[in-house]
Amino acid sequence: MSTLGDAARAVLLTPDPHEKRRAARGLARAWRRGDLEHRCDTPMPDRPAWPAAPELLPPNAMPRRGKGGSARGRIALLHALAHIEFVAIDLAVDLIGRFGAEFPRAFVDDWIAVAADEAMHFALLDRRLRQFGSFYGDLPAHAGLWESAEVTADDALARLAIVPMVLEARGLDVTPSTVARFRAVGDETSAKILSRIYNDEIRHVRAGTDWFGWKCDERGFNVVETWHALVKSRFRGALKPPFNDSARHDAGLTQEFYAVIAS
Repeated sequence: MSTLGDAARAVLLTPDPHEKRRAARGLARAWRRGDLEHRCDTPMPDRPAWPAAPELLPPNAMPRRGKGGSARGRIALLHALAHIEFVAIDLAVDLIGRFGAEFPRAFVDDWIAVAADEAMHFALLDRRLRQFGSFYGDLPAHAGLWESAEVTADDALARLAIVPMVLEARGLDVTPSTVARFRAVGDETSAKILSRIYNDEIRHVRAGTDWFGWKCDERGFNVVETWHALVKSRFRGALKPPFNDSARHDAGLTQEFYAVIAS
């Protein structure tokens, strides 16, 4: 029987976006069938394998996307979102392979489902790009999305605090306005894709919040105080309003977490 760690490493080392997407879905199927031993002693790579395109640029070198009203602006926005979802596949799989042994099987169940969701989200966005005559890799993309994994590679609590509870939670704040922007120009197809992703991301943030609490309880830590300390020490940025309080609450991320440290 193959191990969960071996299978996770194989996904991370798959560079082609569509092969990586299929590999992540295959990982989910193998886990659900019981084909993978719950063992995570295989070392994860420091960085996943990625394709030659898109060109990865630092944030300050990224071209401006505009407001998304034109077809060109919508392509740029969809491409940026596709890149986020592509990297999110690796973030979910790395979390499983790197820290899965520290948690019960239910943790793996949750994050396998997240990885499969991210693969599906990427496929939806890439398909929409192709309907516009574009594709993933056609434009440059943000180079810094993996940094959060690098700075939390030593601690499951830090990883959960930063990736789902800060970065994915930020998606809950901004996605409704993005959906409205697409609807305002009559692009209901793209709006429906983003609405589906938004609903899934609430579950993802919820999984992060729940398992962060589980690990804090295991270590005897105060949940909110520990999250504050980790965000201050590990997150290279600031938590800025406006916040989608309703969606965050549905995800278990109540105001006591973020209101007091927002800038």
